[in-house]
Amino acid sequence: MSVSVAVGLVLALGSAAALNWGFFTQHGASSSLPPLSVRRPLRSLGLLFSNLRWLAGFVAGLGGWGLYVVALTLAPLSLVQAVSAGGIGLLALLVERTTGVTLSRREWTGVGVSLLGLMLLGISLAGHTATGRHGSASAVGLWIAASLVGAALAAARVPGGVGFGIAAGVLYASGDVATKAAVGGGAAVAFVVGVLACHGLAFVALQLGFQRGGALATAGVSTLFTNALPILAGTVLFHEGLPGGVLGAVRVVAFVAVAGGAALLSSPGERLQEAEGAERAIALPPGAGAPIID
Repeated sequence: MSVSVAVGLVLALGSAAALNWGFFTQHGASSSLPPLSVRRPLRSLGLLFSNLRWLAGFVAGLGGWGLYVVALTLAPLSLVQAVSAGGIGLLALLVERTTGVTLSRREWTGVGVSLLGLMLLGISLAGHTATGRHGSASAVGLWIAASLVGAALAAARVPGGVGFGIAAGVLYASGDVATKAAVGGGAAVAFVVGVLACHGLAFVALQLGFQRGGALATAGVSTLFTNALPILAGTVLFHEGLPGGVLGAVRVVAFVAVAGGAALLSSPGERLQEAEGAERAIALPPGAGAPIID
């Protein structure tokens, strides 16, 4: 493993910590605000940006995204995403340590599986790491278009915060794919428009989801898709190869473990959902718990 790849993966780990702390903080603030509406965007943005707690989470998230962009210039997309996926373990710990909610055995299993995946990923890096090459502009564009359609269907068809979490994750993943394409330089910088569009729509979906579900049911699901889809894109679009032999098999298992751990953490048990729902109900001001249909 080259020094640049190692630095990129360290930055990816820092990015994951910043992003997940930001998601957790934004969720706590958003769930206590009056209902947000896409039909009244200025009012909704005003409610968010005037809340110092939410603003702190937003700034942390921006910092995490900046680290992520730098990491992509140094390491392959699939490896960066595998490391980033481990951040969901931090999200689970934040939920338990600061909200008084005790995680179930399923959630702790998810934390353990995610960490196992990261450990296996580190072992696999002892082999040759392919840096991949620039993806086809048409293929990347098709991926972005399909992501927009998939996100819209998820938000419309899947009820509660989970649907918006899926939509946000698919859109953030698409933005990450566009980011990888854009950092390639040349005409590929045109994908900056796709980066901004996907991340902007993902931001809207996630904030709406925060008012409909708990932190793990929204940010957790979002993190699952945000990290799993670019791992696939790294292989399919950017031709990022695997090391040969046993180390290649270890890396595949690592990818599966990281995604599987994220899936376990993203599907809280019924008891946890009830506890988070009760916490949100207590935090909401009078009249803020009305159904949000916008």
